[in-house]
Amino acid sequence: MTETAITDAVCHVLCERRTRLVFIDDVHLLNTRTRPGADTSDQVKTLAERVPATFVLAGVDVDKSPLLTGPRGAQLAARFKMLRTPPLLNGTAEQKALWRALLEAMETALRLTRHRPGTLVRHADYIHLLTGGVMASLSLLIREAAIRSVWDESFAITKKQLAQVVLDVQATNAARPTRRRQPGG
Repeated sequence: MTETAITDAVCHVLCERRTRLVFIDDVHLLNTRTRPGADTSDQVKTLAERVPATFVLAGVDVDKSPLLTGPRGAQLAARFKMLRTPPLLNGTAEQKALWRALLEAMETALRLTRHRPGTLVRHADYIHLLTGGVMASLSLLIREAAIRSVWDESFAITKKQLAQVVLDVQATNAARPTRRRQPGG
C-alpha cells in the first residue's frame, strides 16, 4: 500500500471506531529537521486534521526539543497547546485524595491473583516518598514490584517488594534526604 492509502485506512478505522483520544508518547524524540522526523510530524498533523479526536502528544521538555522548530514545528505548535505536568503532590487533603485515586486506579489494572485491593492506597505516603509523585517513577515502581511478585510466586505487591525495587535516577535523587547542619553541631 502507498503511504496515502495507509493514512486513509488508519483515518477510516479511527473515525469508524469513534476514537476520541489519540495518545502519542515520547514526541521529544522527533526531530523535524530530519527526513523521518519531518515525515512523522506531517503524519501527526494529517491525523489531527482528519480524525475528530483529542490528540495528546507527550514527552519530556517538548518545548526544548527539535519537534517544535522550523516550519514543520511551527505548524504543530499552532495546532497544540502546551500543558506542563509537574509531579503530583501529597500534602493537602485534595492532593492526597488525587494521589490515592491514582494508586487505586493503577491497582485495579493489576492482574495479580493474590494481591489485596487497597494495598497501594494503604502505602500511599511511602510510595509518594519513593517516587516524588513523578508518573514515570511511579509506573516503574509498580511494574517492577508486580514482576517481582510473579517471580517469587506471591502474585501480590507488598511494601517489602516496593522497598526492593531499584528506582530510576530521578526518583533516587529526589528521595535522598537533605541534611542541614545544626548550629553548633
